[in-house]
Amino acid sequence: MKTRSRMLALATLLTVSAAGFAAAAPGTSATPATPAASGVHLPPGIAWQQGDVDAAFALAKASNKPLLLYWGAVWCPPCNQVKATIFSRQAFKDRSSFFVPVYLDGDTESAQKLGERFKVRGYPTMILFTPDGTEITRLPGEVDIDRYMQALSLGLNAAHPFKQTLAAALQGNAQLKRDEWRMLADYSWDTDGDLPVPGDRIATTLQTLSAHAKADHAGAEALRLELKAIESAASNDPKQSGTLDKASALAALHQVLQDAKLSRDNFDILVANPADVTAYLGGQGSPERARLAKTWTDALARLATDASLSTTDRLSAVQGRVDLARLDGPKGAPLAKPLIDEVRRQTAAADKATTNVYERQSVVSEAADLLTDAGLIDESDALVKASLARSPAPYYLMSRLALNAKARGDKAGALAWYKQAYDASSGPATRLRWGAAYIGGVIELSPDDTARVQGIATSLLTQVGQTPNAFYGSNRGALARVVARLAQWNKGGAHEATVKEVAKQFEQTCAKLPAGDPQVATCKGLIQPLKA
Repeated sequence: MKTRSRMLALATLLTVSAAGFAAAAPGTSATPATPAASGVHLPPGIAWQQGDVDAAFALAKASNKPLLLYWGAVWCPPCNQVKATIFSRQAFKDRSSFFVPVYLDGDTESAQKLGERFKVRGYPTMILFTPDGTEITRLPGEVDIDRYMQALSLGLNAAHPFKQTLAAALQGNAQLKRDEWRMLADYSWDTDGDLPVPGDRIATTLQTLSAHAKADHAGAEALRLELKAIESAASNDPKQSGTLDKASALAALHQVLQDAKLSRDNFDILVANPADVTAYLGGQGSPERARLAKTWTDALARLATDASLSTTDRLSAVQGRVDLARLDGPKGAPLAKPLIDEVRRQTAAADKATTNVYERQSVVSEAADLLTDAGLIDESDALVKASLARSPAPYYLMSRLALNAKARGDKAGALAWYKQAYDASSGPATRLRWGAAYIGGVIELSPDDTARVQGIATSLLTQVGQTPNAFYGSNRGALARVVARLAQWNKGGAHEATVKEVAKQFEQTCAKLPAGDPQVATCKGLIQPLKA
C-alpha cells in the first residue's frame, strides 16, 4: 500500500522494495553511540544517535528506555516533511527524552544491510523498539503532529507489541482496548516488510480488522481501517488477492467524505490516491463513480484550504482534484480554467510562504509535480530551477526537470538533466539509485549511444567496488534495475559487445569480494541476465 502517492512521484525512478529479507536481532555492543551532527540533515534539539546502531540499542538497554529508529535520506521529500512537521515540533523534542532516538541515513556505510535486518521497505520508516530490542510498532510518517504523537504515545505505553495485538484482533469476537484499536489503525502498514499476514492479503486483512473494530465499538478506528483497506486494494502495491466488500467500502468512504471532521481526521488517506480508488470502486460511466468523484472533489476542496494542514498536505489535496478531473476526461485535454487557476494560486502561495529548508524539499517537489500534472510544465520547470540552489539535495529536483523535458519531447534536454542529477548526487546508495535512473534514461531516449551506456555502467561498477555492503537493500535493487535494462537493451544481441564488457567488469567486481561473503552469491546472481 502506497500512501502519499504524490510524494513518491519519482518512484519508478528511485524506489526499491526491501521486503522479504532475513532478520537479525540487535547486537549488544557497549560502545557509546555517537550523537548526530546538527545542520541541514537533522533538526536541532534532539539527541539523535547515529553511526553504530548496535551501540544505540545497548544504550537503550542500559538506560531502560525504548528506542526510536528513523530510517531516512537527505533527498527524500517525505523524510523532509517529517523533519519539518514532526521532528521540528517542540512536542516531539520534549518527548524524545523518554526514548533513545536513532537516525539511520540510507547512505551510511552499513545502512542498506541494516535496512534488510529491520525489514524496511522505503524512506521514511520509523520503528519503535522496547529497551531489549523487541519491535513494538511502526509509526506513520504521512500524518500530522497530533496523530503522530498519539501513535508514539500508544507505542510507548503499549502492553503488547503490534504483531501480538494484531493476532488478537484478527480472532473472532475480538475484544481489545480502544488504544489497541488505535495502534492498529495508525500503524504504518506500507513500511513493514515482515507483516504476519501475506503481502497480497493486506487489503482484506484491513477490512476484516475494520469489521472487528466496529463490532468492538471502536467506530472511528473501524472507519480508518476501512479507508486503508480501500487504498491498499486500489493501489494494488503489493499486488492484492481476494475481494473487498465494495458496498461496505463505499458506505464508509461516503461517510468520511461528507463529514468535515472525519475528512480532516483521515486527510492523509483521502489525499493519497483518490482517482485510483474512485476507479476501483465505480465502473467507468456509472452514476456511482460520478457521485463518488464529485463528493471526493468537494472534500478535497475543503482540505486544500484547511490552515491546520501542512502546505504539502494542502497541495496534495489540490493534486487529488487534478487527478479526479483527469480520471474520465479525454487524454491530454486541458483542465478547466478554475482548477488551473487554483493550481497556480496554491503553488505560488506555497513557494512564497515556505522558508524552512526541510519543508521546501517536500513542498517544491509536491508543487512541481502538481504543476506538471496540470499541464503547466514550463511553470514546473521555473519553480524547480529557482529552488535548486536552496535545496539540500538538488539532484532530486533535477530528476523532475529530466521528466519534464521528456514529457515535452526534448530528449537531449532530458538526458542532460539525468546526467546533471547523477553528477550532483552524493552518497553511495544515492549515487547507485541515480546512476540506475541515468542509464535507464539513456537506453530509453538514446539507445544507440553505446559509449555513454558503457561509460555509466563502468562508473557505477567502480562505485560498487568502493562501497561496503554494495549488494544489500536499495543498492542491490539499483543494480538489478541496471542489469534488467541492459538485458532488455541487448535483446536479440543488438548490443552484445557492450553488454559482454559490462558483464566482465561485473565479474571482476564479484571476484574482489572476500571469500565466504554472502554478497558473492548475490553479485554472481545479478550478472546472470547479462550472460543469458
